[in-house]
Amino acid sequence: MSNFFKPVGRWAWPLAGVFSMLLAVQGAEAEGTATNAAAERVVLPASVPDPIEPFNRVMWGFNKGVMIGVIQPTSRVYRFIVVKPVRTGIANFGRNLTYPGRLINNLLQEKWRGARDETKGFLVNSSVGVLGFFDVGTRWQIPRSDADFGQTFGQWGWRPGCFIMLPIFGPSNERDTVGLAADTAANPLLYISPYKLVAGEPLTYLGPYSYFTYAVMYNGLSDSVDETVRFAESEADPYSEVQYAWTFVRANRVADFQVKGEQDPVSLETLQSVFFSYQDPTFPDKGRTTSALMPATGKSLKFTYWLQPGNAPVVYIIPGLGAHRMEKTAIAMAELVYKHGYSAVCVSSPFNPEFMEQASTAALPAYLPVDGHDLQVALTAVDHHMHAMYPGRVGTKTLLGYSMGAAEVLYIAGTAATNAAPLVKFDRYVAISPPVRMIHGVDRLDEFYQAPLGWPAGERTTNIENTFLKVAALSQTKLTPQSSLPFSAIESQFLVGLVFRFALRDMIYSSQQRHNQGVLDHRLLGIRRNPAYQEILQYSFRDYFASFAVPYYQSQGLATPVAETLKKGGDLRTYEAGLRANPAIRIIANENDFLLTDEDLGWLRATFPADQLKLFPQGGHLGNLSNPTVQQAILGALAGTNR
Repeated sequence: MSNFFKPVGRWAWPLAGVFSMLLAVQGAEAEGTATNAAAERVVLPASVPDPIEPFNRVMWGFNKGVMIGVIQPTSRVYRFIVVKPVRTGIANFGRNLTYPGRLINNLLQEKWRGARDETKGFLVNSSVGVLGFFDVGTRWQIPRSDADFGQTFGQWGWRPGCFIMLPIFGPSNERDTVGLAADTAANPLLYISPYKLVAGEPLTYLGPYSYFTYAVMYNGLSDSVDETVRFAESEADPYSEVQYAWTFVRANRVADFQVKGEQDPVSLETLQSVFFSYQDPTFPDKGRTTSALMPATGKSLKFTYWLQPGNAPVVYIIPGLGAHRMEKTAIAMAELVYKHGYSAVCVSSPFNPEFMEQASTAALPAYLPVDGHDLQVALTAVDHHMHAMYPGRVGTKTLLGYSMGAAEVLYIAGTAATNAAPLVKFDRYVAISPPVRMIHGVDRLDEFYQAPLGWPAGERTTNIENTFLKVAALSQTKLTPQSSLPFSAIESQFLVGLVFRFALRDMIYSSQQRHNQGVLDHRLLGIRRNPAYQEILQYSFRDYFASFAVPYYQSQGLATPVAETLKKGGDLRTYEAGLRANPAIRIIANENDFLLTDEDLGWLRATFPADQLKLFPQGGHLGNLSNPTVQQAILGALAGTNR
């Protein structure tokens, strides 16, 4: 039962899209030929086939409803009553009791050492650990060797041929579904019933202990359901990401961790951004989510906020390209400022489907002057809503953005002098790792995604699969910012580029669902998306602008040549005069950010005085946000707004 309710965002971090904190910026040049017409391109390894996708999506919706409507609210009460040490003890007891299944499968898979370790752990935990309530085996460094019948069937040669989303149990396939039945049969808890049935006698109640079989199952859900719900609500299409990631999580193949070739410090440092997370596991649930009416569209846009008890300065947080207001980096940034006396408000990126569908005046995001203005209009509505709900508690206002959100912050800052009322005005603008020239961002993102072309064609698919297997294996370990990630330059660059490509997929799908330009051959069906997704994934960022953005803005009468106008609009140097004249701007960036060239760094130094610009020598793109020194720089950029 616990499969579906695992913290999906952790065990499949890049594959399931939770690298949204890496999402940065795209460019605006529209020349060139579409990637899908190229002679050679990166082809992602196929996932487990999904012929019953409509059924599976219905089951995903059902499971999500159970999580949100039943498990999540009751688990909060449960966690309040049953303290963490007791919940951990129950989980330990449950795992200890399922030892027979692990022993059988270790033996069936000929993992003799695993069978030995599991036996040692069971004996130690059952005796010294008081029936398994205390995990003494782990303290004594006895290795665990988890094994189940699905893995056993896989080792015996059963390759899954159909993805299945099971009710309650979650992602699976026909092999693992059969394995789940066998695992259930091997679970001693199954044979503990609260009632005794004897022929010719009345039903006999055996006592509350027998209900422990259900308590163990529910206990396993209580600590992970909140994280899973956030994943399900913050991703544009969490089903597709889980479906793809599950292929490699359950591949039953051992990754080759040997690093073949040179490593790339910049992309490796960029991957380190995964370590910037909120420290208090309850912090996300302390936020409140409501919506404000968007005057430009007549629709309501959701936002999430954490409000200080009294009057306090407010930091409005804009995440990176395609990122949702509840993605991990946005929440971590909110926690950082909240802990230091600021209220925090998170709004989704203008490139996220939530913003695109509710607050965008354009059919698709591409032109910074339009996207930035839409963002400021939305923030104005949100700010008015906050003042109406909490009069006297909303103090000075800071607009903080990172990555693409930082570029949008600087656009608003650079045009602040010409923005007439009633648009909201900010007392401080903080831009973290902003791209200067979006055309360079396009080139770099597409280059990163195409990095596997550096492998021989015959080895490419195998190497990409092994990269994914590494990710799946690493997600089961405890990594720290000091960990050495075992990825070659091609692998680390590809993982960064892959996340951007999935974000682009969601942008294109959302825009074409609402305003179909007739570019795509496949129909955009809500419950059968895979064929359209496979087509969309062939489009690079350059292709996006050439095939979608340029035709759209031509139809809107944008100044010609449209491609050049889009390119100029996405270049922060266009707004240099306004940026120079705004002393409220603070910029924090890294000198080795792959989105910045030496020319861009020179422009930043020439445009902003030293007290407005902080450059760190390393960190890649957002890769050093977990560094205390960088966090102090962020807080320093807010200094003076709390008066």
